[in-house]
Amino acid sequence: MLTFLAPLALTLAQAAGAPALPPLTLEQASALRCSVAFGLVAKGQNAGDAAMAGYPVMAKRGQEFFVRTAAKLMDELGADRDTIMALVQRESGELSSSPERLDQVMPPCLMMLDASGL
Repeated sequence: MLTFLAPLALTLAQAAGAPALPPLTLEQASALRCSVAFGLVAKGQNAGDAAMAGYPVMAKRGQEFFVRTAAKLMDELGADRDTIMALVQRESGELSSSPERLDQVMPPCLMMLDASGL
């Protein structure tokens, strides 16, 4: 559901004069991208999507990675939850643009997840 709402939410936010999203460092952007990728994989796994079965189970580890990343972004950017959600929605839209995109980011994201100790 988030996939379908992301472009609409961004369009509405821009039309309403919402402030521009903050720029992210490479580290922040990578962590956010992986957080969203883990969420998309977990959602697919929960729905029984055979394409997501090839990835490790993301429900617990991926969720914890997401929570930690969101908290860190809030601290580092001085951002509120709405801003973080807008960043998540933007990234979700980009990763959902094609099935290949998710497959491209998952290998380095899984390495990042393992390096995180989760």
